[in-house]
Amino acid sequence: MSRPNSFLERLPFFYGWVIVAIAFVTMAIGVSARTSFSLLLPALLDEFGWDRGLAAGAFSFGFLVSAVLSPVLGYLMDRRGPRFVIEMGVLLLATGLLSATAVEKPWQLYLTLGVLVCGGANCMTYTAQSLFLPNWFVRRRGLAISIAFSGVGIGALVLLPWLQTIIQHDGWRASCWAMGILVIVVLGPINLLLWRRPEDVGLRPDGNGRSDAETSAAGTANIVDPAWAAIDWTLVRAVRTARFWWIMVGYFCALFAWYAVQVHQTKYLVEVGFGVMQAAWALGFVSVVAIPGQIVLGSLSDSIGREWIWTAGCAGFAICYAALIALEHNPSQILLYVMVIAQGMLGYALTSVMGPIVAEIFEGRHYGSIFGAVTIALTGGGAAGPWAAGVIHDVTGSYRFAFVMAIVCCVISALAIWCAAPRKVRLVPGRIG
Repeated sequence: MSRPNSFLERLPFFYGWVIVAIAFVTMAIGVSARTSFSLLLPALLDEFGWDRGLAAGAFSFGFLVSAVLSPVLGYLMDRRGPRFVIEMGVLLLATGLLSATAVEKPWQLYLTLGVLVCGGANCMTYTAQSLFLPNWFVRRRGLAISIAFSGVGIGALVLLPWLQTIIQHDGWRASCWAMGILVIVVLGPINLLLWRRPEDVGLRPDGNGRSDAETSAAGTANIVDPAWAAIDWTLVRAVRTARFWWIMVGYFCALFAWYAVQVHQTKYLVEVGFGVMQAAWALGFVSVVAIPGQIVLGSLSDSIGREWIWTAGCAGFAICYAALIALEHNPSQILLYVMVIAQGMLGYALTSVMGPIVAEIFEGRHYGSIFGAVTIALTGGGAAGPWAAGVIHDVTGSYRFAFVMAIVCCVISALAIWCAAPRKVRLVPGRIG
């Protein structure tokens, strides 16, 4: 059995939090690199004169390819672990950013900022982290994942305004170079420290030192449906259940809403009367206000249940879209704040329960493969949202119908996760007793 170095052997409780810290930094840089497409989009449209749907489609196409390959990602995580998967993501993401500087035609945009950047980010951000972080925590699962994912807010606060400044002064190509180098220099080395499970380094979830009997007893205390929990869930078995498909519907609809606004937000705000830098800061502050929201709501999910937090996240995006519709007629600062706070503080909390929802229903040695398949819905929704919003704008000259469609998706998503009902399989720690 592989062992960590002697320093980490003396700090078994903290090693799980070392994993969280690495995930925090990886999320900060990886998600910001992908989100920067929203900042690059206006510059790309100005330089090349492409239709908005065509240009935004590069982001959607990248997500679509990621969706198709997501089951492979889950398989690789089960077999090779996070170091292999995330380092592969570092290579893809950096290559996409650096080669994007040579883009002259749409297919080159689709390959670089689309397939390589989105695919690389998929290997290191929400999907990849959700594949192995739940293994490290049980009692503090929601809290740990929410802290890791809150790194997105710090990255947005620091990196997105920095990239916008580079775009304004040196052009969008210089910003791609800067981000590509940052990915290589920072993320390449730190992710060599990762392990898939605490058992791989002689530890247990939550860093506890309990006996095997105590750990086993604690692991079964939260089970509501023993017959379901006793099944050795494989992907083949999972796809035959209604719960699997409710999760797929819920995740697809939520990510449709999430990425439709993320990609088009900057351009939309400029069009309704806000300045370029103000629109860029708004995009960044969505992730900043997400920091307390993710941590508080993620921790709260360990007490009240995952369904409630998913519902709160969907409500946040619905409020965000309502505010965007209102901004078209009244571009006020108050509505802008409502849009940012609802989207970030509530909407981004979805990430803290994406992994736990699937883990608590289909927990087991094949969890990675099952979550990889579920990621088809996540990335499929993320691909469909920006593309649909762009096409609707090109056809109608307005985002209004796309925004209403996204609100409907939020409602459907919340209902679907209640139907999946992880609470009816395993209770969160706060509900035990």
